[in-house]
Amino acid sequence: MSTFNPPSLDTIRQNWLRDLLSANPAAATDSDSDNYIRATVIASAIEGLYEHQSWIFKQIFPDQADVEYMEMHAARKGLSYKAATYATGFVTFTGQSGSVIPVGTQLKRADDTAYQTTAAATIDGSGTCTVAAQAVTAGANGNASTGVLLTVQSAPSGVQSQAVISSMLSGTDKETAASLLARLLDILRHPPAGGNPYDYKRWALEVDGVTGAYVFPWRRGAGTVDVAITSAGGLPSAGLISQVQSHIDSLRPAGTKGTLVFAPSVLTVDVSVQVKVAGTTLANITPLIQSAMESYFAGITPGDTVIKSKLETLISDLTGVVDRAITLPAANVVPTNTSTVLQWCRLGAVTVSAM
Repeated sequence: MSTFNPPSLDTIRQNWLRDLLSANPAAATDSDSDNYIRATVIASAIEGLYEHQSWIFKQIFPDQADVEYMEMHAARKGLSYKAATYATGFVTFTGQSGSVIPVGTQLKRADDTAYQTTAAATIDGSGTCTVAAQAVTAGANGNASTGVLLTVQSAPSGVQSQAVISSMLSGTDKETAASLLARLLDILRHPPAGGNPYDYKRWALEVDGVTGAYVFPWRRGAGTVDVAITSAGGLPSAGLISQVQSHIDSLRPAGTKGTLVFAPSVLTVDVSVQVKVAGTTLANITPLIQSAMESYFAGITPGDTVIKSKLETLISDLTGVVDRAITLPAANVVPTNTSTVLQWCRLGAVTVSAM
C-alpha cells in the first residue's frame, strides 16, 4: 500500500493551468496573467483543504493525534489523567518527655517545601517521637530522603525547633500527556484478558501515585500473582501499597489463589571511577559522569542487573575522557529476585578521581 502525499501548491496550480490550456490553447498562463493569479488563489484554497484532511486523518490514531483528541481516545477506554498525589511518611521530633505534638503541626524544608503532621503524638521517655505527616502541596517535590532536616513552625512547648524526616514517599505530579498515551497504547495492544499479567500491571498503574508496576506470576507458587510498584522513581509509601492492593483485589479473578502488592528492596550501588582527561578538567568532567550514571540508573527496573561494561561505555563516550577504570562496582551487580525478596539497584555515591 502506497502512502498518499498531498500535492503542493505549485503542483495544484500547474494542474489547473494544464487543464485550462487543454480547454483553450490560446489562454494566457504566464506568471503575470489573470489566469495564473486565479490559479494561485484556487491552488491555495485546495492546498488548505488537503492539509485539513491530513490533520483529520492524524486524529484517528492516538499516537499521532493532538493532545485533546488523544484525551478523547483515552476517555473511550475509561482512561483519564491521574491526579497529583501528596508525599506521605513520618517525621521524628525531639524534646522534653510528655510534650505533645498536635495534628497539623507545620514544618518546612530548607527550600520552603511545607509539611504538616496528620496525627497527634507525645514525646516519650527517650526524648523523641515519630509522627505521621504529609506534604502540604501535592507533587513529586514533596518527596524527601531519610534524614532531611525540617524546621518546626511555631514549635509546641517543650519541642525542639528542628525535626528529621524518617520517610516521605509517593508524591507525584499530575500525569503527563505522554504517560496517558502510553497507558492508552498499552490497553490497545493488550486488551483486558480476564487477569493476565498485563491486566495486573494496568490495574496497578490506574492508582494515583503509581508510576511503575512489575508483575510476577507464580512467584509464591501456583495461582499467585505478585505486583511490585514504584512511585516517582522511588519506593512507594505503605499507604500507596495498601491502595493498590485494595484496587487489584476488587478487580482480580475470584479464582486467583493470592495477590500480593509490595515494594522492592533497595540495593545501593556505589560507583567509583578513575579517569584520564584531555581538553577538560576533572572538576568539569565529574558532574557529567554523575549525570550519565543517574540517567543509566533511572532506566533500571526492579530485578535488573547493573552491567559494568555499560557504565564504562557511558563514561568513555563523554567528550574529554581519554581513559577510565571503574573500581566500583567490581563486577556486574545482580540483584536478588526470589519468592520473598526483589531488589532494585539504585545509584549510591559517585566518586571520580584522576587516573
